Amino acid sequence: MIRPVLTELALFLAPFAAYALFLWATRAGVLDTKSWRLPTLGWLTMAAFGLMLGSFILIAQFSGAPPHSTYVPAHMENGKFVPGAMQR
Repeated sequence: MIRPVLTELALFLAPFAAYALFLWATRAGVLDTKSWRLPTLGWLTMAAFGLMLGSFILIAQFSGAPPHSTYVPAHMENGKFVPGAMQR
């Protein structure tokens, strides 16, 4: 569960890190409050939420079980543990 959370957190922070890198490259002052005005933060936040929404859609569309598959729960077979799986 930690991997999806860290992935979404990284996607959220990516626009802010890119902007900070841009400020550092242009020597505009990364820690200067004039560089981080409210409209700029608003655009960065909207870009971050856009990245997160896009990743949610891509993950929902291209991951998981194939359509019309059936979950077979974990069970014991001949004294051996068989983990749960999706079967068509």
